[in-house]
This record gives sequence, structure tokens and C-alpha cells, in this order.
Amino acid sequence: MSTMTREEIEQGLQENRFAPGGTARNAHAEVLAAAAEASGDSELFRDALDNLINSYLYSSESTKMLVPFARLLQEYDKDPGAFSKGDAHSLFWQFKWVATAISESPEIPLESATGWLDEMERRYRIAGYSERPVRESELWFADVIGDDERAERAYARWQAADRDDMSDCHACELNGQGHYAMLRGDDARALEVWQPVLAGDKTCAEEPHRVLATALLPLLRLGRFEEARAQHLRGYRMARGKESLLPSVGKHIEFCALTGNEPRGLEILAEHAAHVAPLANLDDRLSFHGGVLVLLRRLKDLGHGHLSAVPYEGVPRTVAELYEVLRADALDIARRFDARNGTTRVSERFLARIGGAPLVDVLPLGVRSAALPQPEPAAAPVAAPVPAPATDGAALAELVRRARAARDLGHPGSDGLWAEVAARVGTADAVDPLVRVDVADHRALAAARAGAGDAAALVTAVRDGYRALGQEERAALSELRLASVAAQSGAAPGEIRELLAVALRAAEALEADEPLRGRRIALAELSAIRLESYLRSLEATDAHDHGHGHGQERAHGELAAELTAFVASYAQSLPDLVAEAEETLGRIALSEGDPERAVPLLAAAAARAIAAGRPWQAVDPLVLRAGVLMSLGRPEEAEEDARSGLAHAGELTDAEQQAVVRLTLADILLERADAAEAAELALTAAHWFDQAGLTADGGAQARLLLARAYAHQHRNADAAEVLRSTLPDLLEHGEQQALAVREFLGDLLRELGEPREAAEQYLLAAELVKGWEDPRPQAGLAQAAADQLSEARLTPEAVAAYERALELHRLSGDAPVAEVRVLRSLAWLAIREEVSATGVARARALMAEAAGILETPQGDAPESPELRSELAQTWHQLAQVLDRWVSVHVQEDDDKDEDSGPAEALGDAELTALRLEEVLLWDRAAGVYADLGGDHLAERFQCLNNAAWTERELGRPEAGAARLSALIEELRTWPEGSVPEWILPRAERTVAHLTD
Repeated sequence: MSTMTREEIEQGLQENRFAPGGTARNAHAEVLAAAAEASGDSELFRDALDNLINSYLYSSESTKMLVPFARLLQEYDKDPGAFSKGDAHSLFWQFKWVATAISESPEIPLESATGWLDEMERRYRIAGYSERPVRESELWFADVIGDDERAERAYARWQAADRDDMSDCHACELNGQGHYAMLRGDDARALEVWQPVLAGDKTCAEEPHRVLATALLPLLRLGRFEEARAQHLRGYRMARGKESLLPSVGKHIEFCALTGNEPRGLEILAEHAAHVAPLANLDDRLSFHGGVLVLLRRLKDLGHGHLSAVPYEGVPRTVAELYEVLRADALDIARRFDARNGTTRVSERFLARIGGAPLVDVLPLGVRSAALPQPEPAAAPVAAPVPAPATDGAALAELVRRARAARDLGHPGSDGLWAEVAARVGTADAVDPLVRVDVADHRALAAARAGAGDAAALVTAVRDGYRALGQEERAALSELRLASVAAQSGAAPGEIRELLAVALRAAEALEADEPLRGRRIALAELSAIRLESYLRSLEATDAHDHGHGHGQERAHGELAAELTAFVASYAQSLPDLVAEAEETLGRIALSEGDPERAVPLLAAAAARAIAAGRPWQAVDPLVLRAGVLMSLGRPEEAEEDARSGLAHAGELTDAEQQAVVRLTLADILLERADAAEAAELALTAAHWFDQAGLTADGGAQARLLLARAYAHQHRNADAAEVLRSTLPDLLEHGEQQALAVREFLGDLLRELGEPREAAEQYLLAAELVKGWEDPRPQAGLAQAAADQLSEARLTPEAVAAYERALELHRLSGDAPVAEVRVLRSLAWLAIREEVSATGVARARALMAEAAGILETPQGDAPESPELRSELAQTWHQLAQVLDRWVSVHVQEDDDKDEDSGPAEALGDAELTALRLEEVLLWDRAAGVYADLGGDHLAERFQCLNNAAWTERELGRPEAGAARLSALIEELRTWPEGSVPEWILPRAERTVAHLTD
């Protein structure tokens, strides 16, 4: 291996300090440490050892830090004076990490571990540090070896000891205090302690990441499900992909397994498949794999042991296989800890964890997850199955009675009751033949709804069965179903009309005293009206009439007239059927673009259904009416209808209906600024859409609304996670939605301080509108991307994006403000990497170009206050650019040696000219701001303040003070409360400094 130079080692150390944590960073740090040692440069070697220790800390190999720490400690003992104050502080700080690493290393004998703790205590005492960190380290060591009395004493002494600059940050200490309370079974106390961390008041490099994960199960155990859901979304996003946080990732996987979110757990596991391999840090391995094992066991219990999991040591594994290999390995590690510690604590805690039962049946998370496949059927038992006990006759009779009552009422629970009847009847011989036909009727109806090929045959058999048993009214209903099945299967219009005629004759042929005769006739008529409209539309299509508006209008008119006549005939006797007719009339009105006509029809339909004792039938017209009312600008009424629909949906069994009513109300509430309830409803709607198998359709829309609701509550991390999860689905719903979603996600990521990711979304959105005739949307997106690329310090990429945005803005010809802002951004980028003569010249030219745009009259319109403000801002920023150029030369002049100087040194005259130009620009900007009034007072003060200090640099402090004194006098005449409180005191202090 070639020898590295000192410069190469130093450069490598600098790069390594900012590299992502993980084995790659560790390997590089090891190479640098070896090269530094070989160089013989003690200072460089110490730096390399320190870097190696820090690299190990933020990875899954943290226990490896013991060796380089011992070497660094030897260096300190040889020559403490060689360590600066900062180096010595770092060494003692790392002692705490080493104490943790010792506890996490079962190969270190108990006596040696105790000796390290004693050594830490001795050195801290000699160095004059508080015993607080020592007692905390002792607490966790005592806990892991099962010495609870010692742990209690250590905890008390930890809390009693003073904090000093060797103490852990507040966030980390609160993590430990809450964790100890949780281990003692006090979840409420733990959450109380963690609250400042969970709220974001106390943070550090790995907090609240770790606390967010640890708090999940206590929140669930206390029934605080909404908080648990939010902490999972926020916390997993922080922990994802970070090696040092694998124990936290394991807790998120465990949370999913115990909340009915096994698919989500599998997805998280797949994202960390590379880390399922044996980890060097055995404690981290036990923690991470423990969470994975909770998920794998849960999947096995649900019958999914055959599913593919993730590979282990390069070998593909099923869920069951991975469970066995990880469990065996983890138990071996736990036993090694116990053997070292002389207790069974680690094994007991681990077994209790992986045997944990679900804490809630299902906790919808809002994020999209692929559904698990149907579980494998259970293997046949070896012994002969025990025959099921005979069905109790009275119980079956009661069940049949309830099923028939629900069927006759059209209750949504009818299907479930008949399914239960079918399961109880089985193949028993002693069953009423009518019950058997009823069961067959239920199966035939299900086949007809599903469009099964044998539906007609099944319905025919049911009709014949009823007829044979003298159940003519049921047979008449089957005749009507045959017509519907024929229409559904695409039969010829003549055949369908004949079947409708047969059904009507069958209804009319019923005995006069048959209670359901009138209902059967009305139902046949209503079905004929609907199907006839359908048939006419088919025939119009064949006659090529469908392309003419008057043909469609005539068809709607005929259907509306027939339905209106039906309503008039049966309004008093059959309100539920009339409700169906009125709902259809309302839909016709909407299709004809007449929402005002639809509103009372839909209201009447809902009211009749409720009056008929069928509230579930009112849900659809109420939901539809709510949407219409929102479009008409009547949000209060819309909310009332949507809430009524939700109240009446309690007995609905259709998952899609349950989802739609919640999504409708959520949409209305979000428009009315009730984001919290909207989020709750959208979350539940997404869950119901998933149950209906509509994850990619309604589920995607529900999640989009959920993300919007979270964003309204400033829960941007939650919103981003939800939106990311369903992004592929949303992108399939048309260009307009794809554009809106990409931009929305970009906005969220920008707010979260992730500029690279935000820029990516803006650029992808810009690609979607690339071919649009109007260049403005693409220009805006390109500019947004450029802003984020600049924020990410990707200067060449930002420049390219700004230049593209400028080109597009100029194509639109009506965006002077946008053009100016792009030019100013390009000016600042010209001097970002280096403030040079070339860069300053380019920045000056760009600022001048921006000012030129603003000084050019914009059409015949009077001078815009916005444009004048932008002009003032441009002069202000040009002055700042020049000030940066002056500052560089002043700094170089202060720092240079006698025989050296800057390559582009400016003389005193040039510096004076630049300062005079700065003052002129700031004065001009301040004058414009003064004309624009009080809304721009802060900017005006800033310009005058900058000009005043520059005057001082020019040796004219009195001129600067005069500017600010004049402003002070003016502001004292302004009305009370019109001047921000901070301006006058700051101006007065500056005048005092200038005149001192």
C-alpha cells in the first residue's frame, strides 16, 4: 500500500467526519488511522483515533471503539500536555460511550467491565468533573446484570449529582430517565419525562429519533393510539436507514406487528434487509432482531409463514425460516450476556418481548401498504376430525327468521345472516326445503351481483324451487332478477324486454290478498323504467344518435317523466322505492348540469328512506347532496348532510360506502378549516377503501386528503410519509393530479429542511408540464427547484435551474418580479464559492439587469408598489454584494504578511469608491421604502443602518448618525403602535455607538 501524505490524511479525516455513518465510513476511518500511525506524527494519529471512535459510534459496530479508545487513552497518559483543552474534553466525553460499549459486549468479563467503570469514576474525580455521567453508566450496567438495588442507588445519585459540561445533553438524559421508568412498569411516568423530547423542545443528533421509537408501546398500552400513530410516522422517517438507530427501527417494526400493520412491518424490514445480517454490536443486534422477531412470529400466527421475507447471510428465507434462524441466534446472544452477568435477565426480557400479544386489533396508520395474501390453509390434522355438533333446531329457526326479516327490509346485514344460515345448514338432511331454497337464493343473488357466468342458471333454479314450494311472490322476484342478469350479460334488447314482461305478469298474477303483490308490481315497473332507459340508449347508439345532444336530452327527459309518474303513483304506499326513484331523478338533474334541481330531489330521497325505516338507504343521496351543496357554495348545509350520512351509515356493511361517506365529510371539513377531524375521517376512509380492495383508487384519494389535513396542522413529517407511501397510485390519476402531488410533496420536503429531495420533486413536476403551451407553470417549478438546489449548496445545478426558469419566465412575458428574483439569486450564486473580481463583476451585471427590468415601464399601468419594492430590494442587495467584496479585501489586508498580499488587492481609492457606491444604493433603496409607507419600515431601517456603518468606515460617523437621528425624530411623530418596538431602541444604540 502506498504511503499517504499528511495532507492526504488530513483531507481524508475532514471528508470522513461528514460521511454517512456505517461500515464504509468505518473502513475508511480505519485506513486513515493506520496511515496516521505509520506517519509517526503523534498529533495526526490522535486525530485519526478520535475520528475512528466517532465513526464507530454512529454505526452498528460501536463496540469496536474500545480498542482505539484504549490507544487514545494511552497517548493521553504518555503526554497529557499534548492534548488541547478541547481534545481532553473529547477524550473524557468518549469514556461514556465506552462504558456503554462495555455493557453491550458479553465477551468482556464482568470484572473487567466493573474495572472500566471504576477507572471512569477515578479519572472524572481527578479531572474535577461531576459524578453524574458515572452514575448514569453505572445504572445501566447494574440493570443489565440484574442488580436492581444497585441500579436504584445509581439512579438516585445520578439525579442528585450536579450537571456540568461532561453531562449528556438534556434530551439524552430525559431518554434515559424515561426508559428507566418504563422498565419499572410506569409508562405514564415515562411519557411525562419524555414529553419535552417528544414535543421537540429538547433535541440532539439522535433525539427525538430514539425516544419516538421507545415511546410507541407505552402509548399503545395507555390507549393513546392517535399519538402512537403520529410518533410512528414521524419517528420512523427520522430513523430510516441509519445504522446507529437500528434498535429504533426494530421498535417501529414491532409496533407495526402489534397494531395489525404487519404489511407495513414487512416493508420496513425490506428497507433494512442489508442490516438483518449479523451485526458487530451484539446488543444492537438483539434489539433490532427482537423487533423483527415480533413481526415474524405474528405473521406465522396469521398463517403467513410461507411468505418470502428477506435473505439472511445471502440465503433467501421465508418468514418461518427467518424466524427460526434469528430466534436461535438471538437466544444464543442473550445466553452469552446472562453467562457473563450471572443472571437470566437478558433472556427473560427478550423472550417476553418476542412473545408479546397485539395491543390493538387494527390501528390504521394512513400510509399505504400492500395487503397480505390469503393465508395458507391449515394442514389437515393427523387424527380424524371430531364431527361438529348438530345445529340446534330452535336456534336455526330464529336465525332464519332474522335473515328473512333483514332480507325483506333490504337491510345491509342480510348477506351476513344468510351466510351464517348457509354455514349452519351444511349438508344436513333434516332441513326445511324452503330454507334450502332461501340459501340458494342468497348464493344466486351474490352470483348475479358479481356477474358470474352461471348466475342465470342459479336464479332459474331458485325460481323453480320457490314455485314448487308455492312461494309465488319469491318466484316473481326471481323472474325480475332474470331480466337484470340478462341485461348485465349483454343480452339483446328484445330478450330483456320479454323477461321484463314475464316478471310483470308474474307479479300481477299474485293473489289479491298477497301482502307483497303491490310491492312486486311496483318493483317490476321501476326496474322496467330503468332497464328501458338503458335499452333505448343502446338502440340510440346503434342508430348513431348518441353523438347528438338532443338525443341524450330526449332520453333523459323520457326517463325523468317515467320516474316522476312512478313517484306520483307510489309516494304514499312505497316510500323506499319512491326514494330510489327520486335519487335517480336527482342524478339525472346533475347529469344535465342542473344542481339546483338536484338538491331537493336528493333531500326528498333521503327523507323518504329514513321515514320508511331504512336509514342506510339515505346515505348515498345525502353524501351526493353534500357534494352538490359544496359546489354551490353552501358549506354549512353540506356538512350537515355529510354528518347525517355518516350517522345513518352505522349499519352499512359495504366497505366502499363506509369509505366514501367519511371521505366526503373529511373533504368538507378540510375546506372549512377543521383539519383535525378531517384527518381522522380521511384516515378511517383510507382504511375502509383498503378493506374494499380500492387502495390504489379511493384509498389514494383519501391519503392525499389525509396528507393535506396533516399539513394544515403543521404535521409536515406525517404528511410527507403518507404522501410518499401513496405517490405511485396518485401519479396514475392523470397529469393534473400528478403535477399537484409532486408540487405538494416538494413543498412538504422544503418545509422539513430536505432541499435535495424537494428539488427532485419540483423537477419531476416540471417535466410533467414541459409540453404545455403556457410556460408559466414550468417556470415556477424550475425556480422552486433552483431555490432548493441552492439551499442544498449544489451550485452548478442551481445555476442551470435558475437559467431555465429565467428563459421560461421571459417566454411568458408577464413575470417581471419572477425574472428579477431569479437574476438576484444568480448574482449571489456567482460569489458563493469564492468572492472574486470575476464573480463580483457577474453579480453586479445581473443586479443591474434586474434593476433595468424594474425601471422599464410595464405597459400602460401606473408604477406598481410591488415593482418599486423589488427595485429597492435589488439596490439593497447590490450594495450587500459590494460590501462582501470590500470585506474580503479588508480581511485580507488585516491577515496578510508583510511580503504577501491578495492577488486581486484593491487600493484605498477603489475601496472608498465602493463604499460610496454602497451608501448611494442604500440611500436610494431607503427612499423608495419611505415612499411605500409603514409596511416597509423594517427594510428602510436596515438600509439606513447599513449606510450609517459604512459612513463610519469612510471616516464620516456623524453623517451616519445624522441619517438615523432623522429617522428617529420622524418615527416619534408616528401614531402609537405603528412602529415595531425594536426599531427605536436599536436606532438609538447605533447613534450612540457612532457618536461615541
